[in-house]
Amino acid sequence: MNPDTSLLTPENFDFSAYAMPAEWAPHEATWLVWPVNVETWPEDLERVRNVYAQMIEALTANEKVILLTGTCEVADDVQQRLAKSGTNFANLKLVNIPVNDSWVRDSGPIFLKAKDADNQVPLVANDFIFNTWGQKYGPWDDDDQIPTRGGQMFGFPVIKHDLVLEGGSIDVNGAGCVLTTKQCLLNPNRNPSLTQQQIEDKLKRFLGVQQVLWLDDGIEGDDTDGHIDDITRFVSENKILTVVEPNKADANHEPLNNNFKQLQTFRDANGKPFEIIELPMPDRLVEGPFGRSPASYGNFYIANGTVLVPIYSAPNDQIALDIIQSCFPDRKVIGIECSPLVNGLGSIHCVTQQQPK
Repeated sequence: MNPDTSLLTPENFDFSAYAMPAEWAPHEATWLVWPVNVETWPEDLERVRNVYAQMIEALTANEKVILLTGTCEVADDVQQRLAKSGTNFANLKLVNIPVNDSWVRDSGPIFLKAKDADNQVPLVANDFIFNTWGQKYGPWDDDDQIPTRGGQMFGFPVIKHDLVLEGGSIDVNGAGCVLTTKQCLLNPNRNPSLTQQQIEDKLKRFLGVQQVLWLDDGIEGDDTDGHIDDITRFVSENKILTVVEPNKADANHEPLNNNFKQLQTFRDANGKPFEIIELPMPDRLVEGPFGRSPASYGNFYIANGTVLVPIYSAPNDQIALDIIQSCFPDRKVIGIECSPLVNGLGSIHCVTQQQPK
């Protein structure tokens, strides 16, 4: 199949036959973009590449990695770097799709899977508008084209939207619910002409969910205006992990405490309460060239057989790893030191995007 992706629009696509799977559902691959933007990591680019090498080694043990490199020269450099690691090259595919930056969680395809296993088109991708979180940075023209170019290269249909939406702003449980924040989705720098109800209706239709669970605000240092993947994550259909900050003097204490209280009032698609598990914030302030970084253990990535967790050389690292391991007893939890990565204002989940099997 080599679809003309320009022909697929929300108006001519039947979303009722599809839904976005939970992150823990089996993956065909993980998408990554090799870090090349020195403006994002002016002091840490080489160390960030070392973080990527660790992620790729861990991921290729159990699933394919589609790594966007932008140019042949970058691809050659990546090959040489990863040759020194334990990467399973049989599970690594380097793709020269043009890119501006590495935040493929937000710029990449957001996949939907057919509910009927016999569907002739088992997988489609939403291509929402990506404009660097309300036109904060530039350029973003190549990043905004990643889903369409990916669909043309790999043969999956792509639905072009006129809605600004980033993958890091949503988290689904695969059972009818999506978590998000008002700070991000209702920000006037995204979709100013839409009401909360209109946005909610679009989320339900485009993601195949029945319930939108709105939290208020995200954490300090997050230039995405409060992405959910820094603060609150589904770890099963009825279990939610949420970060908390007990230090009342910290700017994160009040918004995270408010989120915790809100979560206790939420109900799933069947009207049942969720089990809420507290996850500590790093008890070390991570600061980089842009000031306070949004360091959070909540920015983990659930892969086939593993969970990659950002750690920050903080006393709470092991506590966070143990809590996340208890949520995924059948997966190997791997902590990766991500202080260099998060100094670019995002961590492991922000730079990964799953393609369902």
